[in-house]
Amino acid sequence: MKRVLAIILGGGAGTRLYPLTKLRAKPAVPIAGKYRLIDIPVSNCINSEIFKIYVLTQYNSASLNRHIARTYSLSGFTDGFVEVLAAQQTRENPNWFQGTADAVRQYLWLFQEWDVDEYLILSGDHLYRMDYRHFVQRHRETKADITLSVLPIDEKRASDFGLLKIDENGRVIAFSEKPKGEALLQMRVDTTTLGLTPEAAKKNPYIASMGIYVFKRDTLIKVLNDSPERTDFGKEIIPAAAKNYNVQAYLFNGYWEDIGTIESFYEANLALTKQPKPPFSFYDETAPIYTRPRYLPPTKLLNCQITESMIGEGCILKECRINHSVLGVRSRVESGCIIEDSLLMGADFYEPFAERQSSLQAGKIPLGIGAETRICRAIIDKNARIGSQVQIINKDRIEEADREEQGFYIRSGIVVVLKNATIPDGTII
Repeated sequence: MKRVLAIILGGGAGTRLYPLTKLRAKPAVPIAGKYRLIDIPVSNCINSEIFKIYVLTQYNSASLNRHIARTYSLSGFTDGFVEVLAAQQTRENPNWFQGTADAVRQYLWLFQEWDVDEYLILSGDHLYRMDYRHFVQRHRETKADITLSVLPIDEKRASDFGLLKIDENGRVIAFSEKPKGEALLQMRVDTTTLGLTPEAAKKNPYIASMGIYVFKRDTLIKVLNDSPERTDFGKEIIPAAAKNYNVQAYLFNGYWEDIGTIESFYEANLALTKQPKPPFSFYDETAPIYTRPRYLPPTKLLNCQITESMIGEGCILKECRINHSVLGVRSRVESGCIIEDSLLMGADFYEPFAERQSSLQAGKIPLGIGAETRICRAIIDKNARIGSQVQIINKDRIEEADREEQGFYIRSGIVVVLKNATIPDGTII
């Protein structure tokens, strides 16, 4: 794997994940109480013995830069690195990244400096665990110019994805972006070709692109230089390349979730609490997910009732009830609170005891969740100050709302409290 260079695409403005992307890049969005989305592909690379990793980003990249610098300091005894490359203006190209392919094209001069055989193109906002060694191996065995990682899916979900057709040798011969009706039926394939059992193939007669690719070095350079007007890999570069290049499909049959919307982000986090076996587990010693070490103390629980939940380290919880929820690092929950079906991202710092007391005496709201508060089906972003006797329950069952001046949004019926927001005592949302 020393001959492979990984390029992780940090994504665009993350408008569908807004307001979680208001102050941070999409790959820097926290997940599972202590990680960030970028930790998933970077950890997959490290576990696959791929140590040359670039992350391309252009929106709100300060927190992503900080996280990567503090987390992934690979030893000086290897040529390994994890480095952020932000969009920049040059004399040749005064524009920002125009798409996934354009982002790679603008830094092609840098990638070419490395003596590697393959470029592994990854996305920064997917939740999955994958050994890229098998992916690259399949690419080499089939003598492919480009290999796509694909997912077998059923008819119900098929029209949400870019689908592709393959021949009996696994070579990609047709593409269709989110087809419906008759066009969808045209994309049915026999997925036993990729190794599925006849039963599984019958249930999942479509294959969807995961947006993960391996390119031969020379192939990537040629397809990007030959068509500067094409700015996106999935929609333009790869469908066009399938005519003249050997484009192969590699079957990934594990858990994979594209965390592109507030609803999918919320569902993916709460799915981690499922018993006895969540669809994705962070408890795998053979392929751990790495993140920044914070050296926090253990969580303190004072007479709490907690069911089907995950609690990050360094939390202080007093006489509260927590059900089917994920609490991030340094979360603070006061007595009498009920938290259900919610994601609390925690805090970036501790508020000293004296400061909390003076805040309370001055009528201000300290960091964390105040006493007698109820939170249901919500995402509370970092450093939020929620007052006492607050009810965040979406009482009017609103599906979509923008209440930035009041410190929250509602997306798909999920209340999202902004980072650093203050919700006054007694508020009902």
